[in-house]
Amino acid sequence: MTKIALFASGSGTNVENIINYFNKNNSENIFTIFTNNNNAFVIKRAEKLNNKVIIFNKTELNDGTVNKILKNLHIDFIVLAGFLLLVPKNIVSDFKRKIINVHPALLPKYGGKGMYGMNVHNAVFNNKEKETGITIHYVNEVYDDGDVIFQAKCKLTKDDTPNTIAEKIHVLEQEYFPQIIEKTISIL
Repeated sequence: MTKIALFASGSGTNVENIINYFNKNNSENIFTIFTNNNNAFVIKRAEKLNNKVIIFNKTELNDGTVNKILKNLHIDFIVLAGFLLLVPKNIVSDFKRKIINVHPALLPKYGGKGMYGMNVHNAVFNNKEKETGITIHYVNEVYDDGDVIFQAKCKLTKDDTPNTIAEKIHVLEQEYFPQIIEKTISIL
């Protein structure tokens, strides 16, 4: 049994998909949802799925409070699923190669601070890219800089818009992110 912390800042579609994937596969993993946004829809999703939610602020993330909670819960693995804050060094060092993130582009392109969600899709569109995709990577102290675990690509056409690009990326995230989490925790 692996205790997994799912960090999210927004609606939580990836969080819900991950939990449903593991439940469908009769997994005995225990999920705790962590969010820095007390208005995030991920809270309602977590309640519907009967998962514990921890709400914290940026100060608590950076001053060691969140790390202490992770340790008290005996968390084994952390998944960033739409989490927008930089994970501080104290957590990264205590969970070395046990934190992964999904990024909505093919890193190293379109990564870094401020490059999330529609910001990424608009940049991909404005640069007239022929393909894009997702990158699942280990987390270190720098935004979108950790070792790549997996990438999946999709073709873009002249008819694509930032919104259709977002839809294509969402399909890739929903398909591959839970599978890669499962494979990654299996080697813990």
